[in-house]
Amino acid sequence: MILLATVALVSAAVAGGVSLLAPAFAPVAEKRPIYLANQTSVRVVGAPFVPNTTPRQR
Repeated sequence: MILLATVALVSAAVAGGVSLLAPAFAPVAEKRPIYLANQTSVRVVGAPFVPNTTPRQR
């Protein structure tokens, strides 16, 4: 239990320190809208996944 509390406190201290050093917000120039229609299509190779709802039947 002591080890768990120690790890939690150390990780919280590290996260707090990083949040103080890192900028909170990205510059406005880096925030660009993402359009879903402009994404490239992905080709799926292989048979589609069909879950086995009857485990006794293969």
